[in-house]
Amino acid sequence: MKNYLKSLFISIVLLLFSCADETQDNYVKISGNALGTTFHITYKVQAEPVADASIDSLFHVVNKSLSTYWSDSDISKINAGDTSVIVDGFFEEVFQKSKKVHKETGGFFDPTVGVLVNAWGFGPGKELKHISKKDIDSLLELVGFEKVNLVNGKVRFKKPGMYLDFNANAKGYAVDVIGRFLESEKISDYMVEIGGEIRARGKNPHGKLWKIAIEDPNFDGSRSYNRYITLDNESIATSGNYRKYKIDPVTGIKYAHTIDPKTGYPAKSDLLSASVIAKSDCADADAYATALMAMGYERSKKFLKKHPELKSFLIFVDKDGKTQTFHTENLTLLQN
Repeated sequence: MKNYLKSLFISIVLLLFSCADETQDNYVKISGNALGTTFHITYKVQAEPVADASIDSLFHVVNKSLSTYWSDSDISKINAGDTSVIVDGFFEEVFQKSKKVHKETGGFFDPTVGVLVNAWGFGPGKELKHISKKDIDSLLELVGFEKVNLVNGKVRFKKPGMYLDFNANAKGYAVDVIGRFLESEKISDYMVEIGGEIRARGKNPHGKLWKIAIEDPNFDGSRSYNRYITLDNESIATSGNYRKYKIDPVTGIKYAHTIDPKTGYPAKSDLLSASVIAKSDCADADAYATALMAMGYERSKKFLKKHPELKSFLIFVDKDGKTQTFHTENLTLLQN
């Protein structure tokens, strides 16, 4: 198991290759901080560049609707028991998208797992110290997206104390919101990246498809790349257990942040990273990637075989503790 724990430090990095600080053929680049991470936007100007304030306002409205880290957001008010909140279009779309992926993945994607995410210390809510099986069993009664409905714009929980958390696909959704805004401005060539989740359309500044590099799983701290993909009007999202984890100060056990909605415990997954590429929205790819992490390697392969509309790249640990990779047949890996 030592090799497995060590493997949790492996990173898979998605890098945009668009010549760093250069701009060509009327391409503009915007970067900054939002949603608790960084963002980078590159697009080809059609008439006038879009105002930075327009981008900032979109981040604001997404946060106001969906951020569990904003106490006055709609979702935070709902989680606090306010039944008068009428949700906006952003919330409703993410809710419906989540329902779809929840059903398709047999419940491995579940936005109601937030009560457990908080309990294990990975969310904005109160962490439970020395969490017990009794605690987990009690909290599992509040888990199950099938127990939540949206009626006339209002969220209805079947059990009091339930908690919604769309952080697993809200970042991808914010990518979509920005991308759709650019499209509304008649911009057809762009790339939007927020915290590693990407939506790309058209061509990059060199007139080619947007190229993404996947980092090798090096253990010595060095970085190297030998696998690349291109995005052809596609989105890509990655979920992994290598960045976010906690170590119990008493037992020394390392807990990954992906919570298995079936058991209530951090997922004992042999997957270190799951990347999903799709023609659909980035929010969808984001949700699928999260579900795959909870499923584990073998279940993920079976799921992906039934969903040829998805492409995927997985990093996993085999039975001998060695790090391996897998990619679906419909995903073309390029050499540098």
